[in-house]
Amino acid sequence: NVLAKDDVVVYESTVFPGATEDECIPILEKVSGLVYNKDFYAGYSPERINPGDKEHTVTKILKVTSGSTPEIATYIDNVYKSIIVAGTHLAPSIKVAEAAKVIENSQRDINIAFVNELSKIFRLMDIDTLEVLEAAGTKWNFLPFRPGLVGGHCIGVDPYYLAQKAMELGYNPEIILAGRRLNDSMGPFVAQESVKMMIKKGIPIKGSNVLVLGITFKEDCPDIRNSRAIDIVRELESFEVNIDVYDPWATAEEVKHEYDIDLICNESDIKKKYDGVVVAVSHKEFKVLNLDNYCADDHIIFDVKATLPKEKSHSRL
Repeated sequence: NVLAKDDVVVYESTVFPGATEDECIPILEKVSGLVYNKDFYAGYSPERINPGDKEHTVTKILKVTSGSTPEIATYIDNVYKSIIVAGTHLAPSIKVAEAAKVIENSQRDINIAFVNELSKIFRLMDIDTLEVLEAAGTKWNFLPFRPGLVGGHCIGVDPYYLAQKAMELGYNPEIILAGRRLNDSMGPFVAQESVKMMIKKGIPIKGSNVLVLGITFKEDCPDIRNSRAIDIVRELESFEVNIDVYDPWATAEEVKHEYDIDLICNESDIKKKYDGVVVAVSHKEFKVLNLDNYCADDHIIFDVKATLPKEKSHSRL
C-alpha cells in the first residue's frame, strides 16, 4: 500500500464525468483504509498531449486543474503552475475538469465527422472536397477541419465514455454516436471506392496487388493503437486483393502482433508493381515518395489525406 496519510492523488487519464470520485476513490479507500478528504485528497488534471507534436509539449499546453476541496484544488493548481509555462485553469470541481477533457475530443470527432460526410456527398457531385474547404476557409470563423481516418486512443475512443454515461442516465446521445459511426465508416469507404476505381479502369480485382501506405493512427507518429488504416486493409482483403503495407514509422513486430501483417519498414523492400496505392497516413516520407516506381501501367492512387499534389493521385477524400 503506497497511499499514506495526507497524500494527494491526481488522475490525468480521460474518463467520464464522475469517474474519479465515483469509481476510483472508493477503491483507494477500500485498499488503504483511509478516508477521502480526511486522510487523503484527490485531484484531476487531464492530459492534453498531442502525440508526435514537437511544438505543443507538456509545459507549453495550458493545464486544466481541479481538487477535491478548495484548499487542495489551489495546492494542485500551484504545483502544476510551477512547471506549466502556458499557465493553468482551475476548474470549480473534479467533474467539471473531467467533462472539459472528454468534450474536447468529442467536439473534434464530431467536426471531422461533418467534413467526412461532406466528402461522401461531394464525391457523388464530382466536387473536390478540399477545394470546397479551402474556399469556405476564407471566412474568418470557418473551422479548418479536413476529412480523414479517425483513430488513436483519444478521439476514436473518448466520445464513448460520455455516450455511455449519458445512456446510463437515460439520455440517448444522437450527435456523438452519429459522429462515431460516420468516422468508423471511412476506412471501408476508402477501400470500396478504390475497388470501384480499379474496376472502371478494367483492373481485375481478385489477385490484384495493392500497396497501403501507413498503418499508424496519425502522421509522423509511431503509435498504431486503434489505427483505422487497418479498416482499409481488412475491407480490401474481403475482395481477395493481395495487400502490402509500408510504414517507416511503425514497428514490424508490433504490427505483426496487433494486426498479423508483415510490415514493410524500408522503401528498398518494396519489390512489386502495384495495381492500386492507398495513401492512408500522411507521413512526411510519403510526400517525397516516387510512386511511379511502384505502380503498374494501369493503376489507381487514392490519397486519403491529400498528402500528394492533386495531380499525382486519382482520388482523395
